[in-house]
Amino acid sequence: MNDHPSKADFQPPREPVQVKMPERTPFVTYALIGITVVIFAFQYLILNLTGNDFLFFFGGKINELILLGQIWRFFTPALLHGSILHIAVNMYALYIIGRRLERFYGHGRFLLLYVLSAFAGNVLSFVLTPAPSLGASTAIFGVFAAEGMFIYQNRGLFGPERTRHALFNLLIILAINLSFGFMPGTNIDNMGHIGGLLGGIFFAWKAGPTLQITGQPPFFLVADTRKKDDILIACLVVALGFCIIAVIPFISA
Repeated sequence: MNDHPSKADFQPPREPVQVKMPERTPFVTYALIGITVVIFAFQYLILNLTGNDFLFFFGGKINELILLGQIWRFFTPALLHGSILHIAVNMYALYIIGRRLERFYGHGRFLLLYVLSAFAGNVLSFVLTPAPSLGASTAIFGVFAAEGMFIYQNRGLFGPERTRHALFNLLIILAINLSFGFMPGTNIDNMGHIGGLLGGIFFAWKAGPTLQITGQPPFFLVADTRKKDDILIACLVVALGFCIIAVIPFISA
């Protein structure tokens, strides 16, 4: 005797679920890399032709000149580098992390993250480190921090296992990089790194994308529910907070 399934047992084939992710070409990431590489090439050429690093003299983080009012030095060090290895490491990190983070942040918000992280890093370096410095790592550490915050704030979407794995990997990378700066004899501006890290955390906590799945099955869309007012508040908090910190050496000078 053959058994025939009842209507109640019959399950129609399920349609595949499609989740559409944000589609953005990371123009800001590519532009930052391009601008930084061109400036370094110019810096490297002048250094080899004249024996003097004029671009660093006019744009590096030099505390004595900042105290004379050259406040653009809170930003311009992120465009300068000390060697080919230095810029290669920083631009590789920006290429890897920036492309995937800009996809969710959008162009304008990602640029704000980068600039504010560079500002925060150079401010903390100015306040806590007398040595001159340069490099995009202040901004890169802020981008690292923002990615960690992005994963944490959207942990419900990524799932507990993927979240733990991603955050653990980021923490290991950050710990290794920071530990190099505390080794004797190294010429690394760890205060700048920590400042960029804090700037990225503060900005991303209030301004980072908070994702939500919307739509009707089988087609879903990942949408960012972060309000524009939150982004504005985050900008003001980071900018004003580190401006206040930057004033301290001027008062005590």
